[in-house]
Amino acid sequence: DIVKSTLEQALDQDITQAAGLLRLHFHDCFVQGCDGSLLLTGSASNPSEQEAQPNLSLRARALQIIDEIKTAVEASCSGVVTCADVLALAARDSVAKAGGPKYPVPLGRRDSLDFASESVVLANIPTPTSNLTQLMSIFGPKGFSLTDMVALSGGHTIGIAHCNSFDNRLYNTSTGEAIVDPTLENSFASNLYSICPAVNDTVNTADLDVLTPNYFDNSYYVNVQRNQALFTSDQSLYTDSTDSGDIVDSFASKKTVFFKKFVLGMVKMGQLDVLTGSEGEIRSKCSVPNPTSSSYEEVIEPIVSTGKRSRSGHVHSEL
Repeated sequence: DIVKSTLEQALDQDITQAAGLLRLHFHDCFVQGCDGSLLLTGSASNPSEQEAQPNLSLRARALQIIDEIKTAVEASCSGVVTCADVLALAARDSVAKAGGPKYPVPLGRRDSLDFASESVVLANIPTPTSNLTQLMSIFGPKGFSLTDMVALSGGHTIGIAHCNSFDNRLYNTSTGEAIVDPTLENSFASNLYSICPAVNDTVNTADLDVLTPNYFDNSYYVNVQRNQALFTSDQSLYTDSTDSGDIVDSFASKKTVFFKKFVLGMVKMGQLDVLTGSEGEIRSKCSVPNPTSSSYEEVIEPIVSTGKRSRSGHVHSEL
């Protein structure tokens, strides 16, 4: 209730942050598991996950909202709820607030003691220029089916993207010369050229869903059918395979089918390589590990000394 009420206050002021919070959960879980490692800040000599290229466009306000929720939770029950669980709950409640499905979020994740390197981030976060084969090379090893991957891609029914994340479809990124991606619908392409008048534009943005940009529904799949998807990775769901194209068609025709598969994908994603029990910690502040204490060292010593992170497969269920 604390997470939901604090989150809703923030989203009542700016509903666009729902997409940012959903993205935080995805980028956290896909890199060394749902352990809140994304929330840790680093230093000039030891940059955190947030400094890795795929995360440079994460919303600062979304990160701030997580801090606000954690502060509210700590004020009521200090040392009980992890940042990883806060992040999972905030993503779920953001989806619901934007009009999407409600679903159970299992709880019991522990927070990591460290963050991943940039190379690990780059290896585990799909790029907007990925084709279907490249997408599944990341989703597949994590246990996701093609249906799961297409369903989770539907998170792009809300949110925005900077021009430089999709200008490969508008320009020769080496020369800056305008080109026409044959999989872009003409009027949609013309609109994108007006939004992004030059290559490598890191300022201007476009909506991921041209129909209902701030409402969580299945119109993303209608856009994909119409060749009006923003990213190469989005359009590849329809153009690269008849199997994935059939899934897109089913989601575009029935929102209830999409919602059901999206929920299954989110619950599965929320349990990727979680830390439980005595693993990790419960951070008091999401951006930094807890101060080391003698009693705490006894708990984490086996994990630190081996250099390995023991992980279990599931977390406790909360309806």
